[in-house]
Amino acid sequence: MYDQENEAHLPELPFLLKWAEKNKGIIIDLACGTGRVTIPFAKRGYHLVGVDIHNGMLNQAKQKSEQHGVDIDWKEQDCTVLDLQIKSGFIFCAGNSFQHFHSNEEQDRFLASVHKHLHDDGIFIFGTRFPSREELLQPNSEEYWRSYKDNKQVTVDVYTVSQYDSLNQIQHYTTIRKYKNQDGTIINEKTTRIQLRYVFPKEMERLLRSNGFEILHHYSDWKESKITNDSYESIYVCRKITS
Repeated sequence: MYDQENEAHLPELPFLLKWAEKNKGIIIDLACGTGRVTIPFAKRGYHLVGVDIHNGMLNQAKQKSEQHGVDIDWKEQDCTVLDLQIKSGFIFCAGNSFQHFHSNEEQDRFLASVHKHLHDDGIFIFGTRFPSREELLQPNSEEYWRSYKDNKQVTVDVYTVSQYDSLNQIQHYTTIRKYKNQDGTIINEKTTRIQLRYVFPKEMERLLRSNGFEILHHYSDWKESKITNDSYESIYVCRKITS
């Protein structure tokens, strides 16, 4: 379902490609999933290592890269304990994947892994949802989100239910997909659940600094818009610093 719902959505690509032009050598895509961003990068001639913990998504990524005729080094590893035996001048983590590290300890281990695999002055770019009031205080009742056609051309209406845990800064999302036939009758329904950690800007500044990163830029989207109280995303461009 991930590719059906997300593969065509690539807002990060132009921004990340611009930074890739400034760096030579291997590029590392962390929490790469099915290769949504990794494969378009490789098709432009870059040498990519794609890392994810989820075997099913990596298998999908491998099949897609073979279909596109690109050679990518796929690695099944936990991003909090990376051991790639290489260093890179450019690492990125797209798709709001930073929010899958729920605890302070997991965030620290993840950033330590990134730091370990970056060259001195290397660049790390990642995005995460901005913890605005509208984002956190969504109603905990079923709410329509959007519709799309799946690979069998069946209409899928997507609904969400959210509940924010203020103590742990985690949003609990339930996503309900209702599959409809041509006359609009629901013929199937699937429910998935996910938990996402939110980090406030000042908290993120301290977190990155304590793990050896300097924030070069903080944007509200991949078009480099200014961050505001009403932003929906936080895009961080960071540089590895050494003591």
